[in-house]
Amino acid sequence: MNAQNMSILTLVLHASWVVQLVMLLLLGVSIASWGTIFRKLITVRRVKALNEDFEREFWSGTSLNDLYASAAQNARQGGPMERIFASGMREYQKLRERRISDPGTLLDGARRAMRASLQREMDVIESGLSLLASVGSVSPYVGLFGTVWGIMHAFTGFAGMEQVTLATVAPGIAEALVATAIGLFAAIPAVLAYNRFAHDIDRVTLQQETFIEEFSNILQRNLGAPAPSAATSASGR
Repeated sequence: MNAQNMSILTLVLHASWVVQLVMLLLLGVSIASWGTIFRKLITVRRVKALNEDFEREFWSGTSLNDLYASAAQNARQGGPMERIFASGMREYQKLRERRISDPGTLLDGARRAMRASLQREMDVIESGLSLLASVGSVSPYVGLFGTVWGIMHAFTGFAGMEQVTLATVAPGIAEALVATAIGLFAAIPAVLAYNRFAHDIDRVTLQQETFIEEFSNILQRNLGAPAPSAATSASGR
């Protein structure tokens, strides 16, 4: 290969097998990263929309029992907030069926159930973030390894030459630098996506934690009233 024929494809095809292996690895990682980005984008948007829909319904005046019945039927199609609410109501009703009347016990049981459900939901929402973090932090170094190896390979080839010019050196160095470029191509979108999703997920977590506190306050008021009933409507919350 000469200096006049240095397209990206030509550089990749003429690189050493180690550099080509590094490029192939980075390309595969980049494809996996973009797949995760698109999947998380759809997931986070869906979670936000479902949570907003349920929160709107929760404060619309529908009774807690009706909301719970709807949440139980739509457990798979509902959003995280709806499932958190269902977990709290389920535990609350189980404790009431056991004729436990102590308000503190009822409230603590419902709150623990909602906290456990929150943790499960966040584990699902956060899945894939570790891949983006790993790609963003490791890919540049993998590309740098390919570049260093390619430069070493290029200079080894110059050892037997009596005269080395820039035109002779340029193709080998360019082949090696392609690995770094591919590493950055894989890392930069992963870092940007990770930061965006981490921010969005933090807001979703805060929204759900706020809902748990608000629902706990509603249960506490109901338990403090005469003849408490879980069927209290949202108009009285």
